[in-house]
Amino acid sequence: MQGMKDTYAPVVLSMSEKIKVDVWSDVQCPWCYIGKRKFEAGAEQFGGDVEVEYHSFELAPDTPVDYEGSTADYLSERKGMPLDQVHGMLANVTNIASTVGLDYDFDSVKQTNTIKAHELLHYAKAKGKQLEMKERLLKAYFEEGHHVGRIEDLADLAVEVGFDRADVIRSLTEEEYLPAVKADQAQAMQYGIRGVPFFVIDGKYGVSGAQEAATFAQVLQQVRDEKASS
Repeated sequence: MQGMKDTYAPVVLSMSEKIKVDVWSDVQCPWCYIGKRKFEAGAEQFGGDVEVEYHSFELAPDTPVDYEGSTADYLSERKGMPLDQVHGMLANVTNIASTVGLDYDFDSVKQTNTIKAHELLHYAKAKGKQLEMKERLLKAYFEEGHHVGRIEDLADLAVEVGFDRADVIRSLTEEEYLPAVKADQAQAMQYGIRGVPFFVIDGKYGVSGAQEAATFAQVLQQVRDEKASS
């Protein structure tokens, strides 16, 4: 990936400095929720101070807000795969999710366009609650069968995180943070990101996919060691 190193060698340490981690992710990406849990476990193993910021990436920007059909139907149509194969794939992802404490329910998932969810995440970031909003949206989508594409439904979820419902509706209706979403997507293109989750650690190390916790811990350790020796 242009402008980034790709290495995981561990070294020796100093606990002092905060490490910034930028994560490109989509609310409807099952591997993003799994990757979130694995990264959190890796950051815990690392033990240092980590600051996480989420960035927008749309896996399927052409999806209608109200898609008529199941996730299996959608993937079968989009990827040209037989339904039996898709069901097997979803069962496999569900099993992997369960190993990190997530209870996916693809039968209840409401496939949708996630652009408004991304706008909401930027709204939440501006108010200091992006991490809480991200977790709430992922849980709502994958485990609870909530709709995360419509403004009214998103406003309901935002209230649970502590936001004013009317102000959320205003922001999403006015597309207040759409430019910020587009800027994230442009940055992803510049970095060469074509799939998510994608973790950019300290602005220079790229880690693609839902890697194991130990991998994240190693990269964070390496960055801390480099900062200590610079």
